[in-house]
Amino acid sequence: MIERVQTGVRLEKRLVKVLKALAEHRDMSLGDLIEGIVLHAFEGQTPFSPTTLETIGQLKRIYGLELSAADSHRFSETSGEDE
Repeated sequence: MIERVQTGVRLEKRLVKVLKALAEHRDMSLGDLIEGIVLHAFEGQTPFSPTTLETIGQLKRIYGLELSAADSHRFSETSGEDE
C-alpha cells in the first residue's frame, strides 16, 4: 500500500500539455505517469518504449515543446503577469 499526498509542483506549460496528453493516450492519471517516470529514473532506466518515444515526439511537435534535458539546467521564468 502507498500513501499519496497533494503537491503544488510548478512545471513548464508546454511540458504539462505533453505529459497530460501522454497520460490520456495511455489511459492513466498524470500523477501515475509522473510516478512511473520518476521511479524509472531513480533506477537509471528509461520509462518509455521506442513506440511511446515516437508518440512523445509527435505530442512535442503538436504542443511546440522544443526543450531538451540539457535545457533543464538553464530555465529562467517569466513573471507570469501577461497570463
